[in-house]
Amino acid sequence: MIRSRKVGLMNRLVQLGILAYVVGWVFVWEKGYQEVDSIVSSVTIKVKGVTMTNTSTLGPRVWDVADYVIPPQEENTVFIMTNMIMTLNQTQGSCPELPDKTTVCKAEEDCHAGYVGTHSNGVQTGNCVKYNGSIKTCEIYAWCPVEDDTNIPRPAFLKDAENFTILVKNNIWYPKFDFAKRNILPSINSTYLKRCIYDPQTDPFCPIFRIQKIMEAAGQNFQEMAMEGGVMGLQIKWNCDLDKAASLCVPKYSFRRLDNKDSRYTVSPGYNFRFAKYYRDTSGLEARTLIKAYGIRFDVMVFGKAGKFDIIPTMINIGSGLALLGVATVLCDIIVLYFMKRRHFYREKKYKYVEDYELLLCTGGEQSLND
Repeated sequence: MIRSRKVGLMNRLVQLGILAYVVGWVFVWEKGYQEVDSIVSSVTIKVKGVTMTNTSTLGPRVWDVADYVIPPQEENTVFIMTNMIMTLNQTQGSCPELPDKTTVCKAEEDCHAGYVGTHSNGVQTGNCVKYNGSIKTCEIYAWCPVEDDTNIPRPAFLKDAENFTILVKNNIWYPKFDFAKRNILPSINSTYLKRCIYDPQTDPFCPIFRIQKIMEAAGQNFQEMAMEGGVMGLQIKWNCDLDKAASLCVPKYSFRRLDNKDSRYTVSPGYNFRFAKYYRDTSGLEARTLIKAYGIRFDVMVFGKAGKFDIIPTMINIGSGLALLGVATVLCDIIVLYFMKRRHFYREKKYKYVEDYELLLCTGGEQSLND
């Protein structure tokens, strides 16, 4: 009798565990009574900020958005130039190639007309010419003078870009529930929008972000990253319970670096590309200014889900929970019959009636034959 009570208690404990799982996890935590929809999103980005530089090459110069945001518009991302190597007044012509193990020469035989290497700046003419007083390189036909990107400017050319701001406009839509919202909340007016800067404590819903604060929140140093560039992720999370008030559906922002920041273990670290500005000089000759731009690309990533009560998932999960309760007996049998110390006793008790019934059938059969 005591052993039977133990088995019954174990059965009830297993049933209570399953019930707690269904109610606590499925319905309370995972909201199994709700229909769920994924997010549809659009993002527009605007950068603001002005800085000034004064170099021997360019002299004093002011840099605004039109200068350092390249290109002006992209999908869910924006690139801000923070450093650069500028090669002025390039024209089509012949000039010595940059020296390396494939371009350094001693005689014409070392150069091959028409040859283009993987990293060449132009097409070899077949001539071996002086690069400087001690080095000769193969002559190329290219945009001359060729770019020399051996040394990256340190500190970054636009080191004050950390004070620039980024305005992110995000519109979301949950089509299954026909629910739409944007990250500029109804409570935000134009006066607040002009003066606010995002802060997780004081201004968690301000859609304007200072670059310096983004970097700090991601655990990065702007001045280090600005020299060679990189990729930052601005994440917007929308998890909305539409059984509650719509005003409670608000965005949550987070930041992280997406590229590998450790240059010691990364070939070609950072983020850069080249572009050119073309013009004609006073003689009508086509010329260009070549810029190798280093900078930070900000990718805005929007994700989330919305849930709302629906009878169908509710009934499905209730049915699944009731079915799981039936598993309790099977689970108790497995534990009692295979894992407990007195499993042989329980096995005899469980199958005793079956064995006696089979014995009775056999005995009855023999008596019938004898009769």
